[in-house]
Amino acid sequence: MEQMTEKRKMLVIAKPGSAYLELLSEIAGRVDYTVAWSAEDAAALAPEAELILTGVGAPAAYAQAAVEKADKLIWLHSLSAGVDHLSATRLNGSGIPVTNAKGAFSKSLGEYAVAGMLFFAKDLNRMRESQFAGRWDQFDVEMLEGKTLGVLGYGDIGKESAKRAKAFGMRILAMRRRSASSDPEGIADEVWSLDRKLELMAASDYVLLAMPQTPETVGIVGEAELRAMKPTGVILNLGRGNAIRETALIQALQENWIRGAVLDVFEKEPLPAGHVFYSMKNLLMSAHTADHTSTWQQDSMRIFLENFRRFEAGLELLNPVDLSVGY
Repeated sequence: MEQMTEKRKMLVIAKPGSAYLELLSEIAGRVDYTVAWSAEDAAALAPEAELILTGVGAPAAYAQAAVEKADKLIWLHSLSAGVDHLSATRLNGSGIPVTNAKGAFSKSLGEYAVAGMLFFAKDLNRMRESQFAGRWDQFDVEMLEGKTLGVLGYGDIGKESAKRAKAFGMRILAMRRRSASSDPEGIADEVWSLDRKLELMAASDYVLLAMPQTPETVGIVGEAELRAMKPTGVILNLGRGNAIRETALIQALQENWIRGAVLDVFEKEPLPAGHVFYSMKNLLMSAHTADHTSTWQQDSMRIFLENFRRFEAGLELLNPVDLSVGY
């Protein structure tokens, strides 16, 4: 890419006044940017934009509307990791670089994965119930050490989770779309291809889903996969809500096919009031906030700022996305 000689025009799709936008002051002398927070405004402002920055939590329709009108666009960066909503736009196959925030949230999600496993291993739910009931309740707890964590989707989130689980002495079985016989980083004990999915479900004490959303990952875990798990098994989903068939998961939890589940993402968000998940004692759930540290938005913006520096210098951009596969 050529060196910048004048200010680039950038469209920022974000809620006006968001604190993380203050970091754009670091490049204020090199870009002229406008902020849009509706599909109509995004489409109206897009024709002059050379760069598009899609903000944290920006609705898919806003970015889609902007992309279709951005005839001068030469680069789009997403402050979120998910970019599957752009696969159906003209960007797919256009050659215009698309980058994302991969890695910004992985460490916090890795910690949450361990927290979810400990929640069940130590039966923290029972401890709290006994405490509030004023009951001196002694019982045996489990160790994570020696247990097996199966990871479906061995990308940044999967690796950060596996790294932390490994520190507890767990065995790691990793599964990835692009098969490989080993893990160059030495975290996973074994790396399997997708044709061994049921085998991984059966061999694991805990199963973590950490996949991007693609046509192949929608419903990748359903009744057959849940029935293959150990009755003592726990499934965790920190990737995309539609990776699990929720009707099958509800049945699995109600009928105790498995011990429990940890969910941070759901097929429909926000989860509707009165949903059965809210009342399930064998489910630990969070409202898609497992990666919301005090600096999560700023951390994501830092990746963009580093990429902008690279863009100016004509260097390779971080986190390039292949929209043909969705990540």
